[in-house]
Amino acid sequence: MRLARRLIASAFLIAAHAHASAAQEFPSRYITAIVPFGPGNSVDIVGRLLTARMSELLGQQIIVENIGGAGGSVGTTRAARAAPDGYTIVVGGTDTFAQNQTLYEKPPYNPATDFAPIVLAVIQPMVLVARKDLPVTNLRELVTYMKANQGKMQFGSSGIGGATHLACAQITLAAGVNLAHVPYRSAAAGIQDMISGNLDLYCPVAAGALPNIEAGSIKALAILTEERSPLMPQMPTAGEQGMPGIQGYYWIGLFAPAGTPAAALARLSTSANEALETPTIQARMKDIGASIMPPEQRTPAYLKKFVPDEIAKWAAIIKASGVAPK
Repeated sequence: MRLARRLIASAFLIAAHAHASAAQEFPSRYITAIVPFGPGNSVDIVGRLLTARMSELLGQQIIVENIGGAGGSVGTTRAARAAPDGYTIVVGGTDTFAQNQTLYEKPPYNPATDFAPIVLAVIQPMVLVARKDLPVTNLRELVTYMKANQGKMQFGSSGIGGATHLACAQITLAAGVNLAHVPYRSAAAGIQDMISGNLDLYCPVAAGALPNIEAGSIKALAILTEERSPLMPQMPTAGEQGMPGIQGYYWIGLFAPAGTPAAALARLSTSANEALETPTIQARMKDIGASIMPPEQRTPAYLKKFVPDEIAKWAAIIKASGVAPK
């Protein structure tokens, strides 16, 4: 009997030691980071910058896989259904982890319960821009002009219900006007149409529009976050121009499937935070207009609370804007 007990105890110790060793060894092979959009947009650029530095810190390669479709839902759903072992993560943002939960009548995943948070990495402000010959110089003048010309005006976006659509829709709603909405395949296509004089307004991520703003081919009227952006410090916010409460921003974070071991999540979170403290990464993020979140907002605990709050915030905005679920 004593021998049997010793054997059982030894087995438990061996299993516990093996489990601890496995946790310490994570990662022992490459990790896949799903970007739920095509190459080249801000989610892809931020995701690649962040995971490249994380690869160096973890000592294992992180391979970025672009899986676009359905406003980011295809790739994000793939991540939600992946094995919860730490070897699949997803680059999430305002649309895929907040807005889509209301925009889809039957969402294929639940951002708050189907994922384990890793890090809230950066936030990018959005900006209201206009064609260069629109006869306004600020938001107050635009409101007056829209009320007098709303039957003739159009605003663009990169898709119905997307972040750029909702940003501009908030402005027209607050102004009490009804402008025609023109969806484009990308922000670049919409801005190009604006440069050609065929579109009046757009609400893109500020960094993407900045080269054309500086070149004078389009003009900026308002930053759509609560505070001014370091990217455009002289540009007043919508709130400063008499339109408080406008929410126009895009945040980006990393997530793993729910059930991922705590040890793996801890290593991923630690490496992500160390990556964001790297001077070269900070410089590159600044170059693309992405503000790194402060350390106290980069914890998994903060992101776990942040996502449900964002879902609720955008649900109210989406319903007020009248966008029908898909």
